[in-house]
Amino acid sequence: MLTLLHIKNVVLIDQMSLDFRAGLSALTGETGAGKSILLDSLGLALGARADAGLVRKGTDQAVVSAEFHLDDDHPVFSVIQEQGIVAQSPLILRRILGSDGRSRAYINDEPVSISFLKEVGEALVDIHGQFETYGLLNPATHREMLDLYAGHMSVLRDMAAAYQVVKMHETALAEAKDAASRAAENEAYLRACVAELEKLDPQEGEEAELLERRKALQNRESILETLGFAVEALGGEQGADMQIGQVMRTLSRQMDKIGAEKLESIQESLDRAATEVQDACRQLESLQYEWSGEGYRLEDIEDRLYALRGAARKHGCLCDDLPRLRTEMGDKLKLVDYQDHIIADLEKIIRASREDYKKIAEKLHDRRMAAGLKIDKAVNAELKPLKLERAVFETSIVINGNENTWTSFGFDTVQFRVSTNAGSDFGPLNKIASGGEMARFMLALKVVLAEAAKIQGVYVFDEIDTGIGGATASAVGARLEKLATSHQVMVVTHSPQVASRAASHWVVSKATGGTRVTALDKSAREEEIARMLSGAEITAEARAAASKLLEAC
Repeated sequence: MLTLLHIKNVVLIDQMSLDFRAGLSALTGETGAGKSILLDSLGLALGARADAGLVRKGTDQAVVSAEFHLDDDHPVFSVIQEQGIVAQSPLILRRILGSDGRSRAYINDEPVSISFLKEVGEALVDIHGQFETYGLLNPATHREMLDLYAGHMSVLRDMAAAYQVVKMHETALAEAKDAASRAAENEAYLRACVAELEKLDPQEGEEAELLERRKALQNRESILETLGFAVEALGGEQGADMQIGQVMRTLSRQMDKIGAEKLESIQESLDRAATEVQDACRQLESLQYEWSGEGYRLEDIEDRLYALRGAARKHGCLCDDLPRLRTEMGDKLKLVDYQDHIIADLEKIIRASREDYKKIAEKLHDRRMAAGLKIDKAVNAELKPLKLERAVFETSIVINGNENTWTSFGFDTVQFRVSTNAGSDFGPLNKIASGGEMARFMLALKVVLAEAAKIQGVYVFDEIDTGIGGATASAVGARLEKLATSHQVMVVTHSPQVASRAASHWVVSKATGGTRVTALDKSAREEEIARMLSGAEITAEARAAASKLLEAC
C-alpha cells in the first residue's frame, strides 16, 4: 500500500508530506484548491510525463517521492531485482524535475530510467481520471485479469509447457534446415575432402610413430653395420655356429677314447647351443632385412609425413585430428543425403506438438469464454446503479488464427469493451467513454475482479462523480467502500455521498502562497461534508444532513 507521498516545489506546494492509510481515502475541496496538483505529483512519482510548468516558480527543481509498504511476494520485487535493485520494503519511488524540463528517477535511491519508473509505477498503482491512465485501461492487462478471475492456473501451466515443447521442436527444425542448407552448399567440397581423407586413411598417433621411425632410420647405416657384424659372428664361416659344429665333430671322433657316457651330456648341451645360435641368427637376419628393405625406406616415411601434414594444414588442424575430421565430414554428408528424411521427421513431430498445444489452447479458450460471460453478467449488473444504464460491457475473446502469433498463454486475444448506448458499436473503454463514465466503468470492473486479486492494489479515482448525484453517487461510494475492503482506494470527489464512505478524509484548500492539505477529524469532517452539501454558506440543515450521512456509513 501507499503509505507516504512527499511533495516539494510542485506548482503552489512548497513542501508537504501526506501519510496514507489502508481502506478508502477521500480528497475533497473547492474547485481550484489544488487537488489536481496532488494527482500530478503522484503521477510524477509513478513515471508520468513531466512538464517544466509543474516546478514551483523561483525554484530550480521539484521533488516527489512515494513510499510503498509491500508484502514480500509482491510481483514488483521480481521486476526491480532484474535491474539489480535490492527488493525490500518500503519501496521508495522518487522523481526530480528540473526547471529546464529534464528529470531524473530513482527507486530506493538507485538511479533508473523514466520508462522503468513508469513500469514499476503501473505495477503498483491504477490511476483513472483526467490525466494519464494506467492498469486495466491497457488492453495488454485484460488477458491476465480474465485468467486471474477464472483461476485456471493449472491449465495456464500446461499451456506454457506445451508452448515450450512446440518452440523446442521448431528450434530443432530451424537448426536442421540451416545445417542441411550449409552442408548442401559445401557438398562438392565435402565429398572431395572425404574422398581425399579416405584415400589418405590417417590413423590416430600415426605422426608420432612415423617420427620415431624416421629418427631410427636416420641411424640405419650404423644399425645395419651392427646387425651385419652380429650375423657374421654367429652364422659366418668363422662364426659361432660353425665353431660349435666343428667342436661337436671333433669330440665325436674321439668318443671311443674319451667315453660315450662322459660325452653324451656335453654333446646335448652343444646341440642346444647350436640351435639357439641358429635361431638368434635367423632373427638378426630378419631385422637386417627389415632395415634394408623397401618398407622402411626413409624416403617413404618423409613422403607419408608430408602428406599427413599437408592435409592437416589444409583443414587447419593437427595430424591426430584428421581421423575425427574425416568422421565429422562424413556425418555432414549423411545429413545432406538424409536431410529430407530428418526434416520430415521433425515436421511430423512439430505437427503433433502443435495439435497438443491446440487442444490445451481450446480448453483454455472455453474456460475464458465461460469466465468472460460471468464477468460480463456481473459488471453489467453494476452499471445501472452507477448511472450507466444504457451501457453494455463485454469481454471480447478472439482466437488468433495466425500460428506465428501464438504465445505461452494460448491463442486468444482478450479485450474488455463497452457500448455506451443501445445499438452502438463496442469499442475500447478509453475510446468510447468520457472521463467520468470511464472511471465508473473501471470501478464496476474492479469491484467484480477484486475478489480474485491475490495482491493488494492501489487504486486512484478522479472525476468518478462527474455528472451524478443522489442515489448514483451513493452507489459509487458503496462500491468504492467495497473495493477498499481488499485494496487501498483513493478518490478525489465533489460528492458528499462518496466522501462520507471514506475511512480517511483529507481536505485541500488554498492558503497564503500555496496549497494546504488537512486530515479531518470527526467534527471537521462533518463540517466539510456539510459544505459539500450546501455550498459556501453552511446551514444547520446541511450539518444535520452531513451528520446523517456519516452515521449511515
